[in-house]
Formats: sequence, C-alpha cells, structure tokens
Amino acid sequence: MASPLPVRDGVGATRLHLPMEGPWPTAVAYMTERFFHLDPEHLLERFDRGEIIASDGAALTRDTPLGAAEFVWYYRDPPVERDIPFEVEVLHQDDDLVIADKPHFLPTTPGGKYLQNSALVRLRNRLGIPELTPIHRLDRATAGLLMFSVRPETRGAYQLLFQDRRVEKVYEAVSALPEGWDPASPALDGKPFPIVYRNHIEKLRASVCVQVDAEREPNSETLIELIDADEHVVHTLLRPHSGKMHQLRVHLSALGAGILNDGFYPDLLPEVPDDFDKPLQLLARELRFIDPLSGAPREFTTQRTLKEAPGV
Repeated sequence: MASPLPVRDGVGATRLHLPMEGPWPTAVAYMTERFFHLDPEHLLERFDRGEIIASDGAALTRDTPLGAAEFVWYYRDPPVERDIPFEVEVLHQDDDLVIADKPHFLPTTPGGKYLQNSALVRLRNRLGIPELTPIHRLDRATAGLLMFSVRPETRGAYQLLFQDRRVEKVYEAVSALPEGWDPASPALDGKPFPIVYRNHIEKLRASVCVQVDAEREPNSETLIELIDADEHVVHTLLRPHSGKMHQLRVHLSALGAGILNDGFYPDLLPEVPDDFDKPLQLLARELRFIDPLSGAPREFTTQRTLKEAPGV
C-alpha cells in the first residue's frame, strides 16, 4: 500500500491500521489508548497540526470519527540516538542495485532507538535515493555485505533470488579456541572439518533469542570450514544453506565455539551500552548470484576484516 507521505530525511512514514468500529468515538481516542505510554496532549497536538494522514492524503483532526479512515500514516518522533561512529561504505552502484559494506553496530533498517543511525537511512540521504530498499538484512551486530534495491520496477526479481536461495552467501567468524583443540586434527565437538551442522531453529515471540528443538526436523543448515587457528582463537568460514535468525551464531555455539563478543549465545547476557572496541566477530564476506536481469554472474566481497582473526 503506497504511503501518501514522502520519505523524509531518509525515513518513510509509519502506517497504522485503525479499527472501523469499537468503543472509541474518534480516531484520536483509539490512538490515545493504543499508545498509552505517550503524552496524550502531544498526540492531540499532532492531530491539530495535520500530521496524521489518511490514505487519500487528507489530514485527520481530533474530531474525526472512528471508521472514517482504515489506515493512517505519520512520521515517528525521532528518538534521541547515540551516534554510531562508523561509516557504511558503497562498494557498487548501478541503476538497480547498491551493494554496501556495513560496519558492526549499525542496524540495517530503522527501528527502536535507531533511526538516522541505520544503513538504510544513511544511504538514502547520502545517495539521494528515497526508494532505496534492502533486499535482505544483517543483524546490527554483524558487519559486511548488504544488497539494496534502487528501483521498485526491478526489486521483485532480486528479492526472488533470496527467496529461492539462489544467492550464495559466505561469512566468516572468530571464536575462542575450544577446550581440547588439537591442531593436528582440528575439530569442533568431535566433528572434523568441514562440518555440516543442522538443527531446528524457532523464533518465539516473547524471546530475543531463538530456541532450538532437538526433537523436530532440522530447518537450518550451515557448512563450516576452517580458515586458521592459533593458540587463542579459531577462524571459520561459514556457508549457510538456510537463513534462519541467528543461525550462524547458534550453530557455532552448539559446537562449543560461540562467536567472540556474542551477548546472546551460548548465554544471554544483560543488555549494556555498545563497547565499540568489542564487536561481534561475525562478517558477511561474500555474495554471489546470477543477475536475474542480465544473466551475468555477479560477485561481491567485503573490504572489512575481523579484528580478532589470527594474523590481523
């Protein structure tokens, strides 16, 4: 559904579905109850300023009855953000795609306490492309390659590449050297390299971590290869066949090689402010695919490295 409001400062308007009937006499009465944590006077002022917009572009007022509009759009009040002092780099740009190299700590898209400090908003503003849209996402803690669509007309073709698993994604990670590591016969959890690891991962609504169900059929798979190791860490190459949330972090943790500086796995640690000197040691390293428009092979490689990798 197209927004009646343009992208502003790199950020699109938020859409809200309103009930067509209910115990609320007006739209603002419903929104006041829905957003009970907000100052109701501030919400009324936004209606008075004409900032709550229906799909036809008309502004709602504080007297607009419930049922007069099924959807409304508005710009979120910008949060007070902590600056993320790392830049997202553009590795490639053409009429259809932007390939970016995202730093650790920067989210892919705006959300929560991050708005201007997101890869999408920074790139929209820098490149002057309000229609720029991510084709896939990386966790805020993960660095590396991101693909963005420039034009809505060709976006679906690139989205299908990921949907149909026709994009080869390669990651690398650094973990603390597992106990009992034998450099003459390297293995994780008794499994020699290369390792194909599978399990069933499920994201539960009320949990920030995913859950693993050993009784269910595996729905995630990763090929894990050894790059290098020293007396402190092991450096691995990861080729996910599936794309479940936190899959690589979960798989390495299950093998006794949790990624360095991971606050989620194997144990969920208390939330603390970002320590920019301790990024998660996970990097989206390579993207390969056959371009759905030209039929030509495309390959992109990050320019970033993992600071804890052997020899870095």
